[in-house]
Amino acid sequence: MSAPTTAVSPPTAAPVNPRSRVILASLIGTTIEFYDFYVYATAAVLVFPHLFFPTGNETTALLASFAVFGAAMVARPLGALFFGHFGDKKGRKATLVGALLTMGIATFLIGLLPTYAMIGWLAPALLVVLRLAQGFALGGEWSGAALVATENAPAGKRAWYGTFPQVGAPLGFIIANGLFLAIALALPSTDPTRPSDAFLEWAWRIPFLFSAVMVIVGLWVRLRLVESEAFTKVVAAKRVEKLPLAAVFKSNWRELILGTFIMLATYVLFYLMTTFTLGYGRGATDAPVPGLGYSYNNFILMMIIGVVFFGVFTLASGPWADKHGRRKTLIVVTLGIIVFGLLFVPLLGGGFFGVMFFLILGFSLMGMTFGPMGALLPELFPTSVRYTGSAFAYNMSSILGAAVAPFIAIWLWTLGEGSPVLVGVYLSVMAVVTLVALLLTRETKDIDIEA
Repeated sequence: MSAPTTAVSPPTAAPVNPRSRVILASLIGTTIEFYDFYVYATAAVLVFPHLFFPTGNETTALLASFAVFGAAMVARPLGALFFGHFGDKKGRKATLVGALLTMGIATFLIGLLPTYAMIGWLAPALLVVLRLAQGFALGGEWSGAALVATENAPAGKRAWYGTFPQVGAPLGFIIANGLFLAIALALPSTDPTRPSDAFLEWAWRIPFLFSAVMVIVGLWVRLRLVESEAFTKVVAAKRVEKLPLAAVFKSNWRELILGTFIMLATYVLFYLMTTFTLGYGRGATDAPVPGLGYSYNNFILMMIIGVVFFGVFTLASGPWADKHGRRKTLIVVTLGIIVFGLLFVPLLGGGFFGVMFFLILGFSLMGMTFGPMGALLPELFPTSVRYTGSAFAYNMSSILGAAVAPFIAIWLWTLGEGSPVLVGVYLSVMAVVTLVALLLTRETKDIDIEA
């Protein structure tokens, strides 16, 4: 009689995230994060100069509001270090949940803040604290979302998958400004240079409070994720770094520097198109520093149309970068940004059609330069320090680019006595710096993402 045999079960495969879950988790989180950020950016132009910085001088109040806006950029590298450390040691999933919660709570609390008229200087002080919390959270959000997308992407489609967290930026803009526009239409103002009294008294709080609903949805999606195979292999091989920051500075300092400057033109273009342009478009034509004189409702609608092109070209850039390479794609787009900066005056001085073409062209370039970053920056670093490295480079660039871009743009606008010519030159110069960094960077299209 033969001995009984026992069936041997095949080894259980590690759980894998379905592609739809990867796309949704990377997209919805960054959409919420950018929504929260845009809500503040819009309020920085429309609301906060009146309610939190009543200096008696419109330009000074706007600069003060932008200064607080820029303060969040200073907090972003700190958030990158904090969330990057835990993302490389404990995993992407829990870290992303923490970043989303931090951002959502800070944004919700801004919607509950008393104004300067109610509690004096304490109001802008609390606004600064919550704005710093927003920046801290965003410092950990983007890189984690990009890693979820690229580390779970099929072969040959990393740049395509990497565009999905990037699409969160235009989607967040459309939702945030669409909500502000709906409120402004429901509560119209008789003065085109400022919102209605009802808007300033209570309605501006609605977009901030609404973020709580979006955060709940985002948490539900992200809590269903499992860790990427790239990270689980690092854990299994006991290659988790005790101090990811020290490791990345020791072994990948060159990539940190290049990644920071590769993002520079993207950040400057991003905040010129979304923040400075809104202030310039709404500026009165007879003001000491004249603008274009559009009403808020009309100009924000024009911007939303431009942002649709931002989203379309962000997605279009992925397959292009997968086929032709990240470096080559970004070199061509950066050359386009240099030329675009030199066209500010003729386009913005060309009436409605000139301004509309300016917005469409600028946002299209924004999509083409922002899209490939979701793959390029993570690909510069090995898995064991990828969260820390990509987050630090991305957010250090936010200080050099985004933190100062609105402030410098307002100063150059004032220096030009209402002409945007110097603002355009500023963009072109920053794009030249990015071009040099790209020329010094290797192509990353064919690297092993699990290395």
